[in-house]
Amino acid sequence: MKCALKEAQKAYALGEVPIGCVIVYDGKIIARGHNLRESKNSPIAHAEIIAIEKAAKKLDSWRLLDTTMYITLEPCTMCSGAIIHARIPKVIYGCRDPRFGAHVSLLNLFDVKYNHQVDISGGVLEEECSELIKAFFRDLRNKN
Repeated sequence: MKCALKEAQKAYALGEVPIGCVIVYDGKIIARGHNLRESKNSPIAHAEIIAIEKAAKKLDSWRLLDTTMYITLEPCTMCSGAIIHARIPKVIYGCRDPRFGAHVSLLNLFDVKYNHQVDISGGVLEEECSELIKAFFRDLRNKN
């Protein structure tokens, strides 16, 4: 999760909402991503989507079996769908997202009985992940 937080800090430095993600395979980080929605002017440039695409390229497969994803924030519905479709077996996130979270905050997309089930849990380095996002929006409000 500390590596995912470093990715989130990269997003912060770019003026992006600080969300970071890493994907681990065989004990090694094979993909990293951070929010780039503003930089790329793209609604789908979420940290998870970027990391999933990089991991698929690295493994030469859209099936990301035997991987673990670490995200600083509870995934939204779009990212949750991508996680399920990519067959990622394990996801660990930092803090909840009360506005868009699709694990426990708004709904639980991972409870739906798809042909692939994800082992997902949150609360890892929760305070650090939450504080980074709060600081970003506090800074943004102060600039405006």
